[in-house]
Formats: sequence, structure tokens, C-alpha cells
Amino acid sequence: QVQLVESGGGSVQAGGSLSLSCAASEYTSCMGWFRQAPGKEREGVATINSNGYTTYADSVKGRFTISKDNAKNTLYLQMNSLKPEDTAMYYCAARRSPFFCTLLAGRFADWGQGTQVTVSS
Repeated sequence: QVQLVESGGGSVQAGGSLSLSCAASEYTSCMGWFRQAPGKEREGVATINSNGYTTYADSVKGRFTISKDNAKNTLYLQMNSLKPEDTAMYYCAARRSPFFCTLLAGRFADWGQGTQVTVSS
């Protein structure tokens, strides 16, 4: 099981920026960020595979950027132009296979404990 530890959450005003990090205990071919707001289902935010191919939810395209430092086994999420609707618990997830590296939470076996992001209007 891959151990994942997120950091970097916090509170920010609308229009602001936050950067999340996720340290993994080992290399995996596919990693992603997901989020879950109170009373809502967990949704995919962004994924990145071993080739650097990225996918984004339509709601964050152009505002969020996912990246990965393979040497450090660390995943990042740069979030700009934040909106109140971005408020959620953000989770890092890992999938060993590089295939089907999509925004579907069910594809991912390993999860971090989450970090809270709160955006005020």
C-alpha cells in the first residue's frame, strides 16, 4: 500500500491561490487529486500519469495545475483564481497502473488523509 501525506491546505479569499503537496512513500504511475465537499460525492479534480499526461475536471481547467516531481515522489496542485465552490477536503490518490489514469475515484486504490481548502467570498 502506498502511503500518501497531503499538506498545504488552508483558508483563502476568493481569487486567491493555494498550493497543495502530496508526499508518496513510493513511485506510482498515476496520481491524482480529488475533493469532497460536505453532502457531496467525491469528485476528480486532476490526474497525471507517468508520461506527464494530465486530465482536469472542467470546473478547474485553466485555474488549477497538477504536476509531479518523480525524484521526490511528490505530487502538487497549484490552485489559482479560487472560488467559494472550490471549498472541500482535497485528497491525494495513487494508482499503480499507468492505464485508465482518469478522474474516476474508483480507479484509485491508495488515498491520503485529506487536507481542507476553504475559500471565502
